[in-house]
Amino acid sequence: MQQKSFKETVLYGLLGLATTITLGFLFWILSYVIINGIAHIELSKLTPAIVTTVYMVGIGLGIAVPIGIGAAIYLNEYARPGKFVNAIRFATECLAAVPSIIFGLFGMMFFVKQMGFGWSILSGGLTVSIMILPTVVKTTEEALKTVPLSYREGSLALGATKLSTIMKVVLPSAVPGILTGVVFSTGRIIGETAAIYLTAGMVFRVPQSVMQSGRTLSVHLYVLANEGISISEAYGTAIVLLVVVFVLNLISYAIAGKLSGPK
Repeated sequence: MQQKSFKETVLYGLLGLATTITLGFLFWILSYVIINGIAHIELSKLTPAIVTTVYMVGIGLGIAVPIGIGAAIYLNEYARPGKFVNAIRFATECLAAVPSIIFGLFGMMFFVKQMGFGWSILSGGLTVSIMILPTVVKTTEEALKTVPLSYREGSLALGATKLSTIMKVVLPSAVPGILTGVVFSTGRIIGETAAIYLTAGMVFRVPQSVMQSGRTLSVHLYVLANEGISISEAYGTAIVLLVVVFVLNLISYAIAGKLSGPK
């Protein structure tokens, strides 16, 4: 009994140490960025990048989330287990591991060149939507699997149709898991550079339409740091980037709370 207690103590100690190290690195990075960039934030100069970033997130999520959730519902609720479904899941996992620059090259050749959209926010948004689609499908499917079978059986026993059961019982119960994929996808879009500058370009201006080129905050940060003469402004841009991620995540959680309904 004492030996077991000692093992548990060591395990809890290691877990606590791992948590402390993780949080320590997080606060160290945040503090370093804030200290070096807080005096160099100029929102008036960053307005074009902020607007372009919001456009990119809106287009990317607006396309990938409905398609991804629909695909996950089909795979988990309707499709019969077999080689076809296994092939789809395998392809989804493979696509999730593809480097973003490959998606960027595809988007440049297909959306920019073949489709004739040019270097534009639309080309960038379509590219990032394909890039995050596997993540949305996978996280949504895993979230649907966590909903107890008794929920479905109870709803069907009360006379609800399968579609009504999915829309009113299964999906609301899976919202927290689905939200995880959406938040992760949002962060990936905001932090993406290669796939965006290959398709959306790097023009630093407030876009008047999605057919114009633009520069997101992450691409702007890359340009400033790469030039080597605006490092202080790069830190300021990094702070704004962190704030945008935080605000968009809060919005996602607020929407999830509305969809989940009262507890």
